[in-house]
Amino acid sequence: MAGTDADPGLFGPCSVTWQAHADPMMWIAGIRALYLQALHPRAVRGVMQNSDFRKDAWGRLMRTAGFVGTTTYGTTEAAERAGARVRKIHTMLKATDPDTGERYGVDEPELLLWVHCAEIDSYLHVVRRSGFRLTGALADRYVAEHRESARLVGLDPADVPASTAELAAYFEKVRPELAAGPGARAVDDFLRRPPTHPLLVPARALLWRRVADLAYAALPPYAHELYGRPAPRPATVTRRLELTGTALRTIPARVRWQLPPKHILRAMARLGPGSRPVPYKLDRRDAILDGPGRAQRGNGGDSARWRTPG
Repeated sequence: MAGTDADPGLFGPCSVTWQAHADPMMWIAGIRALYLQALHPRAVRGVMQNSDFRKDAWGRLMRTAGFVGTTTYGTTEAAERAGARVRKIHTMLKATDPDTGERYGVDEPELLLWVHCAEIDSYLHVVRRSGFRLTGALADRYVAEHRESARLVGLDPADVPASTAELAAYFEKVRPELAAGPGARAVDDFLRRPPTHPLLVPARALLWRRVADLAYAALPPYAHELYGRPAPRPATVTRRLELTGTALRTIPARVRWQLPPKHILRAMARLGPGSRPVPYKLDRRDAILDGPGRAQRGNGGDSARWRTPG
């Protein structure tokens, strides 16, 4: 039975994270994050050399979704336990630079920071651009809240961007290190044509390819240049994100939240119905969904604007 003294977890129902992570566009945001993360050669090398990405990519994606769900909606104990598990795994993994022979740990702070920032930027960018209204102040709050998730994976929160401006500055600083090497190409090939049963190939072409293409299109322009594949004009991408977000949000939340492992429903059972994620709780004047086809102007942190004023 829900009680007023129940543990709200690391973020709690009053946080931006609690509301934003319940949005169905988070799945497309997660795919964008994979595309972006793969552009850091040292980071993606750690993934490719320590796992069979092509055979377990779905498992990796689901484990990431499970971690985000647990740290967002789980108890403090569950979140800390999930973080400890991730840190332990990372300490055991090494990668080798084929050009220099250097051996390095995948838990190097700069690699953990890249993965973190690529995730947070993707979540914020896609959710906002698809029509989930967040003021600039609320977007900054979201970035700042995730210094806590950065701590869980082993980063010092003081070294992690705490606003969209700091996040944009981080990407400007790291851009010279990015490249679409063999690891990025492998990720791109997988996301465009994931292995599937022959009977599901038509569905892959009809549904999945559109999802992956939309996630790719939502990347910043420099990422498109590195991958060497063009993307539609920003206004076209924004319109597609808006339409997709509007369509997905018509599915009743209770139906969407039934998908395993039901993090949100478990949180509501623990904390009571008042903890239900609803965007207007953030700011009834500015943060409520702004109707079909209306995306928040501005940027998600990577400094790439998607709509000109006027």
